[in-house]
Amino acid sequence: MKINELRELSQAELEEKLSECKQELFNLRFQNAINQLDNPKRIGDVKKTIARIKTIIHERELQGSAI
Repeated sequence: MKINELRELSQAELEEKLSECKQELFNLRFQNAINQLDNPKRIGDVKKTIARIKTIIHERELQGSAI
């Protein structure tokens, strides 16, 4: 997902998306371990999405504490 799409989501939606991405990453790593992974680049994409989500959550926490 693009960063702009993620910024439009609410806090609860971000938490849910983060959980989904972590589960997907687990499944991709499992598939990679048993050599059934078709697209290894997908692991990197999911990791980047997780980092983006965590960044947005952290930014919102900082904005909340600054006010």
